[in-house]
Amino acid sequence: MTIDDARRRIQSAMDQYGQRAGVAIELVVNEVRSNLGHETANDLIDEFDLELLFNIPPIESHWQNF
Repeated sequence: MTIDDARRRIQSAMDQYGQRAGVAIELVVNEVRSNLGHETANDLIDEFDLELLFNIPPIESHWQNF
């Protein structure tokens, strides 16, 4: 998965499911964390304001080392 793929999938879930898109988006974010790293996932969370909209928090930097 690329960052652009993730953006499209997040936007598609938001368009299709609205406020109920959280579960689908969380799956995308978890896949991004696994494939592209925590920092990239955190960037997407900030870009789409996922913490506020869907309660998907970024991983704090001190947890990234574990």
